Amino acid sequence: MEIQYLGHSAFKIKINNTLLITDPFLSDDPDLGIKFPKIEARIVTVSHNHHDHNGVAAVSGNPFIIRTPGEYEVSGINIFGYATFHDEKEGKERGRNTIYLIEGEKMNVCHLGDLGHVLENELVEMLGEVDVLLIPVGGTYTLDAVKATEVVRQIEPKIVIPMHYFHPKFKFKLNPVENFVKEMGVGVPEKTDKLKLSKDKLPQETKLVIMEAS
Repeated sequence: MEIQYLGHSAFKIKINNTLLITDPFLSDDPDLGIKFPKIEARIVTVSHNHHDHNGVAAVSGNPFIIRTPGEYEVSGINIFGYATFHDEKEGKERGRNTIYLIEGEKMNVCHLGDLGHVLENELVEMLGEVDVLLIPVGGTYTLDAVKATEVVRQIEPKIVIPMHYFHPKFKFKLNPVENFVKEMGVGVPEKTDKLKLSKDKLPQETKLVIMEAS
């Protein structure tokens, strides 16, 4: 399995030569100011219908698009969508959000989208063993550093990759990723532009990885 960060909440995940894209955005999005690469994929997941997360037109190849909770199987990849909220008031402020659990190559990747609250124990149990957690940490619209750290403690993944945090070109205000690094208290995190994973080489304890956008 390979994971690359495309910026904001978008990732390219390669599972058995099948490409999956999470929360794509359009290169001409005025609030982001960053470019989305030209890319072709088989699957796209959309956590919620806000413009900086639902830019499916940016992905070519006539992908299978998943926008709602449920169970899906595409090209041998199992995807489970779980209903959550974009805020701490059951969606009354910013609506609903879908968490996706992506299963492939005997590993589980969990993309939290724009999650705005800590998880109920029942959902944590449903997620089960998570190998890689993609988690928003920038606050304002999602979990902040403190709440994100609490969610990490709930899920206990092998690898944590933060997303949805400050970028100098963004027009909306998010907190820097350093706030989350400090709150996690794990020392100097690993930094990389591509993560290559196999089940037998996953860390025994939770590892924090900061990914640079490709």
